[in-house]
Amino acid sequence: MTVEDPIHLGLHVRHAGSEGAERTTAPRDPASEPGGRKAEFVAFHRRELDAILNIYGRMVAAGEWRDYAIDFLKDVAVFSIYRRTSEVPLYRVEKRPRLRERQGAYSVVTATGLILKRGHELAQVLRVFDRMLMKSVRDAG
Repeated sequence: MTVEDPIHLGLHVRHAGSEGAERTTAPRDPASEPGGRKAEFVAFHRRELDAILNIYGRMVAAGEWRDYAIDFLKDVAVFSIYRRTSEVPLYRVEKRPRLRERQGAYSVVTATGLILKRGHELAQVLRVFDRMLMKSVRDAG
């Protein structure tokens, strides 16, 4: 596996520390598909997931977030962020490759559907959380 290979965690994965952790069957390996077809879903690559989990870990340490879920769907990969497991996600980090040539493949979306940031570079899009992290650190001190 190279750094650019997608992370195949399953179609829906909850953080292992959450109550009622749920897992579905792992997606099919594209190499095992007849004719070597590509996978039929969008996934985060290792570097993308590392960047998202870096921000997630910092916000967990600040006491703002407590759970996450990852969904790999046909047209979009979604990293959902929760304050509590039983709630709707506070934020969704989405990867939509079809928008790569237009607004950019990456976006951060609120629970109400408001797009906070959209762009071609994931690191730039994730900077929207830096302000939230600075505010929570300032409020804690």
